Amino acid sequence: MTDTTARVHELNLYRQYFDLVAAGTKTIEVRVKYPHLADLAAGDVIRFRIKGTDETCEVKVKRVTGYPDFESLLDGEGSANVNPTATREQQLTNIRAIYPHEKEILGAVAIEIVRINR
Repeated sequence: MTDTTARVHELNLYRQYFDLVAAGTKTIEVRVKYPHLADLAAGDVIRFRIKGTDETCEVKVKRVTGYPDFESLLDGEGSANVNPTATREQQLTNIRAIYPHEKEILGAVAIEIVRINR
């Protein structure tokens, strides 16, 4: 018998991105390569929460890929997978507003996700 219990990670998400994940149209989540995400792996579950609310959305991690910066990530993953409602340049501006340069130099992580129902 195999262990089918997935590890669950809880991460906050802004409403605009939460809605895209919940709809299943955002398939790549972008994060800085923080140490607490180092063990994130395919098969894990992420429970996204809108900060300050009880509203959650769960996704299964399909793949985790590291990049040196956000531009490389958007080019490698396709900006429409990160946010189908914004251009590549708008996304780069929005991501850098969330994560300033001193965070981006840590590296970027693309997390391929699929919405799950629980």
